[in-house]
Amino acid sequence: AALLVPLHLLCLSITSVGQSTFEKAQGEKVTLPCTFVLSEEDEGPLDIEWVLIPADNQKKEQIIIMYAVDRIYNHYYAAMTGRMQFTNPDPRSGDGSLDILNLKSADTGTYQCKVKKAPGVQSQKIQLTVLVKPARTKCSIEGSQEIGKDVILKCASQEGSPLLSYDWRRVSGTQELPATSMLNKNTGELLLKNASQDYSGTYNCVASNRVGTDECSVQLNVTPPINTAGIIAGAIIGTLLGLCVLGFLIFCCCKKHREKKYEKEVHHDIREDVPPPKSRSSTARSYIGSNRSSLGSMSPSNMEGYTKTPYSQVPSEDFERTPAQNPTFAPSKVAAPNLSRMGAVPVMIPAQSKDGSIV
Repeated sequence: AALLVPLHLLCLSITSVGQSTFEKAQGEKVTLPCTFVLSEEDEGPLDIEWVLIPADNQKKEQIIIMYAVDRIYNHYYAAMTGRMQFTNPDPRSGDGSLDILNLKSADTGTYQCKVKKAPGVQSQKIQLTVLVKPARTKCSIEGSQEIGKDVILKCASQEGSPLLSYDWRRVSGTQELPATSMLNKNTGELLLKNASQDYSGTYNCVASNRVGTDECSVQLNVTPPINTAGIIAGAIIGTLLGLCVLGFLIFCCCKKHREKKYEKEVHHDIREDVPPPKSRSSTARSYIGSNRSSLGSMSPSNMEGYTKTPYSQVPSEDFERTPAQNPTFAPSKVAAPNLSRMGAVPVMIPAQSKDGSIV
């Protein structure tokens, strides 16, 4: 009787079937296994192909790397250029595993290894999840840090794949969380109800997921209530003082500006109402007129002492001329009593020197 052998044992088979899912952290390296065994019936050329199956079934599969006709082709997927390679440089040995270096979160997806050697054809799917470690975790305090108030300590990571878990611990004092505290591990909030000064200290938050952890710290200082009335009164007084100082400065500036403006106007003002100075001729007339008035009040008997001085003619307004220009007056032959009877007004003539100038 002939020995019947199952057909699947006579053709190509993939042996790496132990693990079909992988979780790795961003930046790490992963090896997606794909080992196989050929049979004597497989006589065609060996063809190994890795493809990325999209989550959307409407999209086409993306070829990543291929081995065909004793040659490797790795230029199909630009997103992994320089980051992927066959684990074994010669896949003909039965190892078509794929290495992906420096993993990124975008590398998450379903990968399929296809091995062909006619008439044998086999394939295997592997699920890869690239997780991001928590990073840039920040701690903060929400609420008034006063005795008797409720305080919330917050913790959040800017980066990190879900599901993230947060845990708070006290790293100073008793190193135990207050009895009234309530922790939410999913949101990272730690509620401290009815805070007292004993709650003061340093608190530490640890954010974690399946691939890593990150942490931050915050300092809590619970203080007595603030004197709000005193602060308001101080603010009002300070504001009033500031307004007073500002008003004084404005007054000084305005006063100084007015003084400068007044000085400038006085300096450049031309007084048109002031008459010009009198000429010498006018001065001479005044002088002679005053002498005439004084002499007119004198009696004829008192005029005898002045008969020696000729005053038959009154000097002209040009009495300040040079001696060469002054005219020579002839002495009068009429006596003083006769002049008085004729109605003449006696006038005192200032004495002159020989050169004609007034003595």
